[in-house]
Amino acid sequence: MTETRTDNVTWLTQEAYDRLKGELEYLSGPGRKEIAAKIEAAREEGDLKENGGYHAAKEEQGKMEGRILQLRQILDNTRVGEAPVSADGKVTPGMTVTISFEGDDEEVTFLLASREEQGSPIDVYSPKSPLGAAINGKKVGDKASYTLPNGRAMTVEIIDAVPYAGA
Repeated sequence: MTETRTDNVTWLTQEAYDRLKGELEYLSGPGRKEIAAKIEAAREEGDLKENGGYHAAKEEQGKMEGRILQLRQILDNTRVGEAPVSADGKVTPGMTVTISFEGDDEEVTFLLASREEQGSPIDVYSPKSPLGAAINGKKVGDKASYTLPNGRAMTVEIIDAVPYAGA
């Protein structure tokens, strides 16, 4: 469901925690054995300098080890359950937020949460994203500005912010 950083704690739903833990267990066990077998098979083909299969397997191994480190960091700093909900109407991680962009009547609704919280029925924006960082801590009715990747400034108004209720 959510990510909020309070003293380096990541809040996740039980489902997201279980999914990440299962992925870590697979990558750390069977996944490592599979990639080691691929590397060994490619190594037996001969000259490693011109062995595309070997280099691809080593690259895959590096990506897998990076993901293992990322998962361990997330799970080591995780609390499972409901994130603390702001009692004073502030936008915080774990909230379903509705915004409108300045000069546009269309409203956009999304969950402000961890990107690891896949499978949400609505879009998920990280509190670390430019938009997420700009609105985090603001209240309904407030405006917030942030910088787009192209360098332009964008202003949004917070229309609504309610605790995420799930699917």
